[in-house]
Amino acid sequence: MSRVGGSALYRLVPSKTLFLLCDVQEKFKPAIPLLGALIENTAKLLAAGKVFQVPLVVTEQYPEKLGSTVCELDVKHACGNVPKTRFSMLVEPVRKKMTDIFGGKPRTAVLFGLETHVCVEQTAFDLVNEEIDVWLVADCCASRLNQDRDLALERLRHIGCTISTSESVIFNLLGDKDHKSFKEIAPLVKKVSADMQLWRPSKN
Repeated sequence: MSRVGGSALYRLVPSKTLFLLCDVQEKFKPAIPLLGALIENTAKLLAAGKVFQVPLVVTEQYPEKLGSTVCELDVKHACGNVPKTRFSMLVEPVRKKMTDIFGGKPRTAVLFGLETHVCVEQTAFDLVNEEIDVWLVADCCASRLNQDRDLALERLRHIGCTISTSESVIFNLLGDKDHKSFKEIAPLVKKVSADMQLWRPSKN
């Protein structure tokens, strides 16, 4: 992966960052046990993204059968809502949106959604291959089985993705209590994020 200026790599710059919401659709509701918690955390992240004016691209996997993005998530501000049949989000209309927004590629893609071990993972692989730095928002990712999600996150950590949480992403974008948007962001992070039962490595 190409690295941009040392420690600057690990700071999220709104104008160089893209939020990618992957396939959080109505028909998944009965199949994903932790979807309610994911929706709660994702709603917070999307609201913060609007405040920071981070561009958002949404995809929907085979929406004719799997439905639209869940009604609880406000994605009206998205730069694109793209239907797809390919598992990876990096289909041609998404690539075009990235070019339109950034005049090329974002420096960082903040990626979250369903299912972690399928569409999210394959999207991350493609982003890394494009030399785009990837942040996986672990508490906004899910699979039907937690073990599939957790093992996927571990694989993605090993290829250089940053594994983070919604609150960590929000505070990284904020950067300073004196940021002009602090008063808008503070209510979003006041409530603790919903527990996604993430695997924790053994201390042994």
